[in-house]
Amino acid sequence: MPGQANIATNRKAYHDFEIMERHEAGIELVGTEVKSLRLGQVSMTGAYVQIEKAQALLSGMTIQPYSHGNRFNHEAGRQRRLLLHKREIDKLRADVEAAGHTLVPLRLYFRKRVVKVEIGVCRGKKLVDKRERLKKKTSTREAQRAIRSATKR
Repeated sequence: MPGQANIATNRKAYHDFEIMERHEAGIELVGTEVKSLRLGQVSMTGAYVQIEKAQALLSGMTIQPYSHGNRFNHEAGRQRRLLLHKREIDKLRADVEAAGHTLVPLRLYFRKRVVKVEIGVCRGKKLVDKRERLKKKTSTREAQRAIRSATKR
């Protein structure tokens, strides 16, 4: 989309989970975290969202300390609060409790100089689903190769 610049994508989440819904949330950061994000020093593998006391918290995401930061530099693996309306948090809590879904951050991006997180309400994939997806991907790749080689002749 115009006006958006991707910082990081949680590719492992797309492999391990089936995404049911997507939501956009702001994230509460300190100054050195934003500077590290601009340099792309973030890892989202293993990150998840938990809801505690009417607040959504992002855990497991690592933002490396800013290289030119001083003693006020941030902790790399701290929990970060997500900025959502109360009714959005209540809806997410209901989805997680009722259906047994998981909240996973899918991507981190800038929108008009503000950092946003795309959260997915996800359901875990079974090993069989992953294998079927891999077989389908392989067969389509082989079909594309066959078409390309047939057109070259």
